[in-house]
Amino acid sequence: MTFALDDRYGIGKVTSRMGPQCDAQLFTAESAFEMDSIFALADELFIDEAQFLSPEQVRQIHMNLSARHGMRVSCFGLRSDFQGNPFPGAAALLTLADELHEISTLCRCGAKATMNQRIAPDGTPIQTGEVIEIGGDSRYRPVCSKCFY
Repeated sequence: MTFALDDRYGIGKVTSRMGPQCDAQLFTAESAFEMDSIFALADELFIDEAQFLSPEQVRQIHMNLSARHGMRVSCFGLRSDFQGNPFPGAAALLTLADELHEISTLCRCGAKATMNQRIAPDGTPIQTGEVIEIGGDSRYRPVCSKCFY
């Protein structure tokens, strides 16, 4: 699954920066995660852009799919927005996850990148604006806290 507003590579597509792509079901703020016909046929659920889940949706996934039905669920997403604030869905995922696996990225300075910086076309950091603005490497860059501040 992936977030319905993410149209960088086409709606309903999960795409790696390396190129491979696959079709995906979409979730929105209204999506319910109950064991129904959509999920009953699946052995495992992968959710990309999981930072856009609501805390209520994360609890539904954890309780209804994982705990009650034993479905393996893997969520991929960011911890914080471009202003350094936690995404509510990400905070809920960090709280309820049975296991955490971090994919490390490096900042341009060589340190571990832990923040996401929104950038203007000329590469200068942007500190204001709507929290949700879909964009890839031309709009965001991973940075360490020193470079973020």
